[in-house]
Amino acid sequence: MRLLPREEKFFDLFDELAACLVQGAGMLETVLGDYDQREEMLAKMLELEHKADSFVHETMDRLNKTFVTPLDREDIHALAHVMDDVLDYTQAALDGMLLYDIDRPIPKSAEISNLLKRSTEQVRLAVQGLRNFGNIRGILDPCVKINELENQADMVNREALRSLFRDGYDAITIMKWREIYDSLETAVDRCEDVADVLETIAVKNS
Repeated sequence: MRLLPREEKFFDLFDELAACLVQGAGMLETVLGDYDQREEMLAKMLELEHKADSFVHETMDRLNKTFVTPLDREDIHALAHVMDDVLDYTQAALDGMLLYDIDRPIPKSAEISNLLKRSTEQVRLAVQGLRNFGNIRGILDPCVKINELENQADMVNREALRSLFRDGYDAITIMKWREIYDSLETAVDRCEDVADVLETIAVKNS
């Protein structure tokens, strides 16, 4: 029995932030399927990033003002920031394509983008599971899937880098795409970091 009510708004904020991750990954996937939309999608991505930042700021503000939190304070802080990192690197990948004046995407980039989108969807499922620690598999199962997707993305990224050299791209193009691939891979890596935080939370509250 709780003597003091706990602040449940954190779960709503995490849900909103997770939705931003899925939406951002979807925008990137849209661009790699229809490259003519890149400028429009980047503008929307920047708006989405500002929206996500507002959720992070509200989370931190509530964390400073709330006496009884539903999760450990350090876990709330870590989860909010690492989720925000996912969107930051997703945006960086799209921004790099315009910044470096990429005229067309390379096929492997779409494959990594798809793995990122699927990873963010699993992040959203796991975050939704935070509301019910009685069903811990609702958190842990998506986290296992995120780890699997990260391993796949790592293999695809390695093959993508090899293809840059194998397929005769010039040095400047290789440099541009290596940075874009690095942003894509890091975005997926951050999804795995989210899974690590969520698994820690699940263990503490099981």
